[in-house]
Amino acid sequence: MRLVGTRNIKENAVLAKPIYNERGKVLVNSGVKLDQKLIKRLLDFGISYVYLEDKKTKDIKVNQAISDQLHLEAMNTIEQSFQKLKNSDSSSILLIMEKSTPSFKKLIGRVLEELKNHTELFSLMSDVYLYDNYIFSHSLNVTIYSLALGLELKLSPNQLEVLGLGAIMHDVGKMGVPLEILMKPGKLTEEEYEVIKTHAEAGFEMLRKVDAMPLLVAHCAYQHHERLNGSGYPRGIKDEEIHLFGKIIAVADVFDAITSNRVYKEALLPHEALEILYTGSGRLYDAKIVEAFRKSIVLYPNGLGVILSNGEKGVVCRQNKGMNERPVIRILEKDEVEITPYDLDLSEHLSIVIVQCDTILNP
Repeated sequence: MRLVGTRNIKENAVLAKPIYNERGKVLVNSGVKLDQKLIKRLLDFGISYVYLEDKKTKDIKVNQAISDQLHLEAMNTIEQSFQKLKNSDSSSILLIMEKSTPSFKKLIGRVLEELKNHTELFSLMSDVYLYDNYIFSHSLNVTIYSLALGLELKLSPNQLEVLGLGAIMHDVGKMGVPLEILMKPGKLTEEEYEVIKTHAEAGFEMLRKVDAMPLLVAHCAYQHHERLNGSGYPRGIKDEEIHLFGKIIAVADVFDAITSNRVYKEALLPHEALEILYTGSGRLYDAKIVEAFRKSIVLYPNGLGVILSNGEKGVVCRQNKGMNERPVIRILEKDEVEITPYDLDLSEHLSIVIVQCDTILNP
């Protein structure tokens, strides 16, 4: 299969992976031929990339971050808890959060178990979902990224549980932000941005009163928009004033925000998002955490078209764990001429590098 930019899909291309809604219902199934009307619908939904069938790359597999069953259960757990919070009055918020905590702890344990059992790196791009509410999906994605980072940093089981809780709940304060601001398809006004910024402190105030959660979980919500140079919010604290978990969730939060499909913007590819993190490394984000993140995730997802420094073109077919910037490439073209496909392992050919990603290549 091959990863192709939705804008570059040719009519009658065949979908290789289904597209789901957040409740696990298949909206567009694999094997469906995409006509212009369906392609337009995908674009209208904000789907930037899809996997298409391709004879030359049919054996290429993509690794899911977590199983479909766990993903569905996780989304249901997060949505049910957050919706109860949104629809409750102030007197019942604490009780709801106390009752939700055991479910969240169980969820974190299961996500950790699946992440530990991964034999290859994963990319959340491999699962294409359409979401009714971005906060729910974002909370889950940030949790997965944060826990992967925590494992790379060799945090203890207790630290991982607290980090996971902090990641799930980091945006809970947004339950009080009007949906028309959260989902606005365009640039926010200064006034609207100020409303958005209130979610960090609002989340802290909610979480710090929950006896079932460590106080550090509340500080994760409070600090995930703080930056090393003091340019963040809500308090503008710096460097060592920011807890390690706040720094971890900050990196996971930014990465997911810019690689996720949204109605008002196209998703970036992982390597493009990592470049943005590196631009802020040591200034906005902790350099050690950014480097650990690089080692934890797929930079060039399986199925992605690439152009190499030797002029060859191909598709990423396998990952090299520990050398995720040097995957195995299925070479399909040389000097603009199609050739008999063969696999080139960049970990064994260090003089050859990826110089460009090419989502325009079509099956």
